[in-house]
Amino acid sequence: MPRRERRVQLLESALEVFVAQGYHAAAMDDIADRAGVSKPVLYQHFPGKLDLYLALLDTSCDLIIDNCREALASTTDNRDRVAATMKVFYSYVASEEGAFRLVFESDLTSEPDVRERVDRVTTECASMIADVIRTDTGLPDEASELLAVSLVGMAQVSARFWLAGGGQIAQDDAAALIAGLAWRGIRGYPMTDDH
Repeated sequence: MPRRERRVQLLESALEVFVAQGYHAAAMDDIADRAGVSKPVLYQHFPGKLDLYLALLDTSCDLIIDNCREALASTTDNRDRVAATMKVFYSYVASEEGAFRLVFESDLTSEPDVRERVDRVTTECASMIADVIRTDTGLPDEASELLAVSLVGMAQVSARFWLAGGGQIAQDDAAALIAGLAWRGIRGYPMTDDH
């Protein structure tokens, strides 16, 4: 198997193991077995368990950040932006592969490299949202950033709560409900004279 394809296979197997067992309980033996390779093959691609975990975390964090960016760029209507961004978080946690557990429920957040990546999701998503808030309202940077972090937190926490509750409300309905709450709050801030 070509090196690139092998790496993808190893990452997919590692994701399954880390999601099911958490970082501490997962063993490189388990990951190698799941991938159908020997441990030396696994170590040729990833020098250690943390390197493997960080590679998965980078991919997962990039996905949600990129999806948030796309949601914000998908329209100039802020109500629709709020709804699209909420859908990003709900879709992310509802994904069958469970990668959100690496980002939002990691049992390794005391590790600085992991914490940095996990925080990057909140920081980068909030930064993009803050830019929209600042542009539309003329609020100072600090106020725009605080509002943006609050919106990201609302999306993240409510999506995880929804999933933990077994999704008794349909995913799209749950995302729309929270988007409605967020929109009712954020739309009250004055628009600048340009908007």
